[in-house]
Amino acid sequence: MDDYPLLNLFLTMLYLFFWVLWFFLLFKVITDLFRDHTLNGWAKAGWLIFVILLPYLGVLVYLIVRGRSMHERDAKVAKDSEAAFRQYVREAANSEGPAAGTSHVNDLAKLAELRDKGAINPDEYERAKAKLLA
Repeated sequence: MDDYPLLNLFLTMLYLFFWVLWFFLLFKVITDLFRDHTLNGWAKAGWLIFVILLPYLGVLVYLIVRGRSMHERDAKVAKDSEAAFRQYVREAANSEGPAAGTSHVNDLAKLAELRDKGAINPDEYERAKAKLLA
């Protein structure tokens, strides 16, 4: 243990940390390239070759040039994912389990809204309501 001082251990850990960080950035850049629908195939291939042939410079240039749009794409993916999850929960709540009876409540609310807007008259509303409750 005397031939490997504590400072060398810290430096080795620091190098390892930066190496892992660089791989994280490299994978982030590559996934962002394939996720971006605004770039055509040639532009994606060019960036990919640049990132592979000159790895450190390629990743840094990519982050400088396209860093802001990376954030926008990540935010859009998160927003779309959350919207899809909310839609799934809404559909599951209306079609299964103990909440299945709430679909009639939603249908009645829609009918009342149509009646209030004047799209259907009160007689049509009563007939549709009777159908739903039957």
